[in-house]
Amino acid sequence: MSNTSFIEEQDYTKKFDPGLFKKLFVRMRRHWKAMGFVALMMVVLAVTDVFIPLLTRHAIDNYIVVNEATQSLWPFILVYLVIIILQVASIFFFILVAGFIESRVNYDMRMLGFKKLQELPFSYYDRTSVGFLMSRLTSDVVHLAEAFGWGLVDLVWASIFLVSVTISMLIINWQLALLVLAVVPVLAIITAWFQKRILKAQREVRKINSRITGSFNEGIMGAKTTKTLVREEQNVAEFVDLTGTMKRAAIRAATLSALFMPLVIAVSSIASALVLGEGASRVLGGVISLGTLTAFVSYSVQFFHPIRDIAAAFSELQRIQAAAERVVSLLETEPDIKDTPEVVARYGDNFHPKRENWESITGEVEFRDVTFRYKDGEEVLRNFNLKVKPGETIAIVGPTGAGKSTIVNLLCRFYEPTQGSILIDGKDYRERSQLWLQSSLGYVLQEPHLFSGTVMDNLRYAHPEASEEDAMRAAKLVNADAFIQKMDKGYDTPVGEGGSRLSTGEKQLISFARAILHNPRLFVLDEATSSVDTETEVMIQHAIEQTLAGRTSFIIAHRLSTIRKADRILLLEDGVITEEGKHEELLKKRGGYYKLYTNQFREEAASQVLGKGKSKE
Repeated sequence: MSNTSFIEEQDYTKKFDPGLFKKLFVRMRRHWKAMGFVALMMVVLAVTDVFIPLLTRHAIDNYIVVNEATQSLWPFILVYLVIIILQVASIFFFILVAGFIESRVNYDMRMLGFKKLQELPFSYYDRTSVGFLMSRLTSDVVHLAEAFGWGLVDLVWASIFLVSVTISMLIINWQLALLVLAVVPVLAIITAWFQKRILKAQREVRKINSRITGSFNEGIMGAKTTKTLVREEQNVAEFVDLTGTMKRAAIRAATLSALFMPLVIAVSSIASALVLGEGASRVLGGVISLGTLTAFVSYSVQFFHPIRDIAAAFSELQRIQAAAERVVSLLETEPDIKDTPEVVARYGDNFHPKRENWESITGEVEFRDVTFRYKDGEEVLRNFNLKVKPGETIAIVGPTGAGKSTIVNLLCRFYEPTQGSILIDGKDYRERSQLWLQSSLGYVLQEPHLFSGTVMDNLRYAHPEASEEDAMRAAKLVNADAFIQKMDKGYDTPVGEGGSRLSTGEKQLISFARAILHNPRLFVLDEATSSVDTETEVMIQHAIEQTLAGRTSFIIAHRLSTIRKADRILLLEDGVITEEGKHEELLKKRGGYYKLYTNQFREEAASQVLGKGKSKE
């Protein structure tokens, strides 16, 4: 399991960053009212919690130590009952609304993340693992939703209660209050020391968790390859090593958190003991009443509850920040390819297209002095020039790494030229929106991907508004209707995850029909016949002849027999066109194309002879 797929993993080294959470709050502005309501309920709860010891003090001093008339007891009972009702109501409403906030934030963050993934270009997915993205949008988002829903509850209650109790203690007896407050600096030092280390440990845990998710994804998607290469034992060993690293990091984080809370409790208990000892001597000396001491002890004990909650919240914030950093970094990722504000204003974006302003595409394509290099610095094309007439079929052949796929990826604007320009109908395609171009594009991949659902669902995947008759017509056009009708449920047959229930050739034909259903002006076939048998190749060749007429087409060919009728064949070597012409013309030149074609012809003839020999045996 290679680590190369994790090159987008980042090491975050900043200290606690309030600005990070500010960014999240801005994105969650639609929930501010609900959060404000929860905060209000926590204020009510905190204030009523402060009143309880005062009522206890009144009861001890007036109804136990001094036996007042029972008539005055009823107003006391009524006040106590009102406070209890307020407590119950505030608890009910904050649990209800906090749960709502958690679920809505979870939903919103995943929607924002998913939308961002739709906006990002191919280059982002080239360098980012699926497991990394899955971890961000699942477990990391869950942690953030819990923080917004319940972290707010703890912080608001603890803060309000802490301030209210401090004021009450200072009013009751400022000398005893100072004994309690004296330990706060000690707690602050302990919190700061642990905060830094817990944050580092939690970041490491989240990072390794992404790698584990990625390993799961690779193990599932590559199960067939694992079996054929007998890699089970090595995969398990690598996974054990990875999860072992995760376990050690998680134990380190848990140990720090486990040490932190007992230290906070120990310091707070010492303060409570000092208050109890000093307060008892003052009661015996007649300085304060028994009710006052009881209330003060209650306050001194409760005083450290919010401090412990705030300390725990800070500890939790370390874990949350590690998740927040990762989610925010995804949401703030700037696409390598994006339309200018002027283009968006006129043509719209991927989610709000202004189709009424779109010019129709006739299909003239020109590469003008195009140079392209990938982010790692590898240069693939230099000063590449090519002009294609509307409706012309261009076949591109050449050795691996020659730049064939780069040319069509640039055409589709999955990447953009480093230098130079690409013109569609005489206009630089960067002066139009990406959706304008890609809506007029049909693309059939070497390894077609089908989505879970039926054959009909996949045919209409990009155009759900298309009628079943139109979808069937497209399938017939590419000779896919015959094998679809033979399936158990015809067009309603489930294809399985990724089209696992179909052969490569069947998936190829369905993807071909899917591509032509919306009648694209530009068509790209990227090695569309390299993984199919001869019979399916003939069917695809017939489909090409039927469907590409009148469309500007680019065919990347592995099997040269499929491009003999192309208007022009380009032989590409190291990003440079070394030969150009029709099939017959290039064969007459007896150059590079001739060698490729004759070598491939001999190989296919030899394989056919071997196949016949085996069948006779």
